[in-house]
Amino acid sequence: MPGLSLLTRVRQLPSQGRRAMKGELSDVTVTGATATDGGTAPDGTAPEGRPRRSIVGRLVTLLAVLLVLLVLTLPYDFGRFSPGAFVRIPLEALLAVALLLALPPRASRFVATLAGLALGLLGLLKLFDLGFTASLSRAFDPVLDWALLDEGFAFLSESYGRPAAIGVAIALAVVAVSLPILVTLSMRRLRGLVIRHRAGTTRTVAALVVVWVVCAVFNVRVVEGVTVADTSATTLTNGHGFQVRLRLDDREKFAALLENDRFEQTPGDQLLTALRGKNVVISFVESYGRDAVEDPEFAPQVGAVLDDGTNRLNAAGFAAQSGFLTSPTFGGGSWLAHDTLLSGLWVDNDQRHRTLLASDRMTLNGAFRRADWQTVGVMPAVSRAWPEGSFFGYERFYDARALGYRGPKFSFGTMPDQYTLASWRRLEQAKRDGRPTMTELALVSSHAPWTPVPDLVDWAAIGNGAIFRGTAKESDDKRRNTEQIRADYRHSIEYTLSALISYVQTYGDDDLVFIFLGDHQPAAVVTGDNASRDVPISIITRDRAVLDRISGWGWQDGLKPGPQAPVWRMDTFRDRFLTAFGP
Repeated sequence: MPGLSLLTRVRQLPSQGRRAMKGELSDVTVTGATATDGGTAPDGTAPEGRPRRSIVGRLVTLLAVLLVLLVLTLPYDFGRFSPGAFVRIPLEALLAVALLLALPPRASRFVATLAGLALGLLGLLKLFDLGFTASLSRAFDPVLDWALLDEGFAFLSESYGRPAAIGVAIALAVVAVSLPILVTLSMRRLRGLVIRHRAGTTRTVAALVVVWVVCAVFNVRVVEGVTVADTSATTLTNGHGFQVRLRLDDREKFAALLENDRFEQTPGDQLLTALRGKNVVISFVESYGRDAVEDPEFAPQVGAVLDDGTNRLNAAGFAAQSGFLTSPTFGGGSWLAHDTLLSGLWVDNDQRHRTLLASDRMTLNGAFRRADWQTVGVMPAVSRAWPEGSFFGYERFYDARALGYRGPKFSFGTMPDQYTLASWRRLEQAKRDGRPTMTELALVSSHAPWTPVPDLVDWAAIGNGAIFRGTAKESDDKRRNTEQIRADYRHSIEYTLSALISYVQTYGDDDLVFIFLGDHQPAAVVTGDNASRDVPISIITRDRAVLDRISGWGWQDGLKPGPQAPVWRMDTFRDRFLTAFGP
């Protein structure tokens, strides 16, 4: 027998020859093990159980490769998200593989672990950026935006119910924990693959480097804005690092701006003298952006509401003028727009928001209060503690509970805007004590996710809101595709504008000065990419002298600003307003 002859021969060899033969046997054993890893024993047979393990191992390796490539090539701008955007050669991947090839085994294991963890965190950062560019048309701010997670949870709870919000929160937590772990394990597995196939890997990396250089030189692209020669991971990391430095520097810069207020020492008897005796309303209309009056999909219907409203108000003795303001925010963050308009400062992030609240900056409603107006806040979306109230200093404040709504819920909106207007009249306008009032009023029926809104009802029949049951206009498509979302957005804007116009027509008097404006444009799902941040603003009054005071502003007649209407930054409004209506 061949095996027995071999053993007999080993016994007969001298000790030195015997050691040499053992080395040959060891080589055979190693070779056999290597072959077995591929699913075949030295004699060509497949040991029991090995083929299945080999297939599973190869599948796991393939998934590891795909996960690492997915994280590296994943776009972080939602506007560039497409299959073609994944056709890239990441320079960072080539450098990482080259480093693993150059390092000794122990060092390469450490580097693979560290690189996997960093890559997993990069993947999370890309997911955050995708979400923020889709909803707010800006990148995630790693310094300030953590507080928005709580706001997002509240939005989901109000719009879809608390169980749905909890489910989303759990899913996000699982992704946040598992992604860095999975990517780290994938990198460690790829390290083994690279080392086992060192020669082939070296040739592949060398070839890809040549391809990368050629693509970089000729700026090769599969889709617009995404180059095949990719360095996006480095760009993204550097960009967010620079963002962190800017935020730290911006704290001191904004503090200095707070100290510079030309109206800080103005006595109350020299403020707003041209509005004495007027009841002034500043009303924010949620998501009422420039696209609502200019996008061909919305403008005909929304424009018809505004043109008809202008005619109806003219018939009732009112006149209106309109322009545009540029909001500091897009798609959300309404409080930043409120801060900016009322404070006269550009508040485009939560760090500035918190700094403002901790200051004694005189706001527009503060100027009215100093000039002996009563100040009132009406915020139907506020359903929990609202620390901003102490800064704005309203004499009377009405949140969702104080407004006493008992009707059906309409998604995020705690109550229809018509009910908010009717309740404000019942609680405030019908109980005047001789002093004029200045009211900040927030209307939220046009808040995302733009689900059905009710029909307008008779003002005298509104009561506690129960009349709104069964009056919602149902969506035509329950699947809520993009087309339906845009249609529902338009319906909600039409509804709120109609309610405002009807209120002024029904209850407006000679002492009313009604200003309404958008807080920001709706999300990119409505406006598309690269939309402006402009929002319409209109002022309505029966007193022609009030409009004469703003004749130098260049605003256009009517409720609908045209393409040539002037555009100001929203933070300039406070000073322009106080100047126009001062002594």
